Amino acid sequence: MIDYVNSPRTARQLGWRDRLHRLTQGLNYAAPLGDLLLRLWVAYAFWVSGLTKIQSWDSTLYLFENEYAVPLLRPEIAAYAGTCVELLFPVLLALGLGARFAAFVLFVFNLVAVISYPDMGPAGLEQHKVWGLMLLVSLLHGPGRLSVDHLVHRLWLAER
Repeated sequence: MIDYVNSPRTARQLGWRDRLHRLTQGLNYAAPLGDLLLRLWVAYAFWVSGLTKIQSWDSTLYLFENEYAVPLLRPEIAAYAGTCVELLFPVLLALGLGARFAAFVLFVFNLVAVISYPDMGPAGLEQHKVWGLMLLVSLLHGPGRLSVDHLVHRLWLAER
């Protein structure tokens, strides 16, 4: 009769499975940091764009009047709305406060930006695609454990 428990092959298989399990646990442990970095990266891109708009408001108005074709809004209103979105929602996304809603708003904003600027080059289009995917991950996956949303959820559940 073969002793399967003490055979070298089974020990190797168990060792491999144990290492894989530990690796998976380590990745699961690091996932909240990945969620945070993803949120910070995409939030930074929109935040910097918003800062650029308020630093040169005359240029911003010119662009919205002559370059961007934002549907349904007058150029001045679109400029104010776009700037507000780029300054408020990245902060919420970075903090993870109402993060899924913030990701949704920025996702739609990103989509409108692509539609509204027909002269966007291939590099700009690729950048917007990456931002869109990052926002979609935050929207579908949620902000993760390193977020205000997670803290509020834990505190709210603790009171029940």
